[in-house]
Amino acid sequence: MTEFTVHLVNRPGALATLTEQLADAGIAIEALAAFGVDGEGMVRLMVNDPTMTRKILQSDEISFEEREILITTLRHEPDAVAVMTRSLADAGANIDAMYLLRSSAEGLEFAIAVDNHDVAHNILAV
Repeated sequence: MTEFTVHLVNRPGALATLTEQLADAGIAIEALAAFGVDGEGMVRLMVNDPTMTRKILQSDEISFEEREILITTLRHEPDAVAVMTRSLADAGANIDAMYLLRSSAEGLEFAIAVDNHDVAHNILAV
């Protein structure tokens, strides 16, 4: 999966405009985190159509970065996240971003961006 980090001005309507553009193109948002810091809005999102999302962002000259995200499911137990994050840290993989996508009786599904995909892929067994 691909994560887009989109940089917007932190003002009313900026996020609405972005999400409307994606919706108008038929792009479904799979995950989203948005926050503002010092007048800048940052939106991290995963979508069902990265190619079209990239085209929209480029055509509107919206500043963004993209990176590969790993998806893993953990058991639904109190230490599951601690065990996973410690395993990645001990192997030297730094977590740049992590999202809880779904929580159910079957487990906790996370999207994780790391600086070393090979190491993380082996640990997460994705």
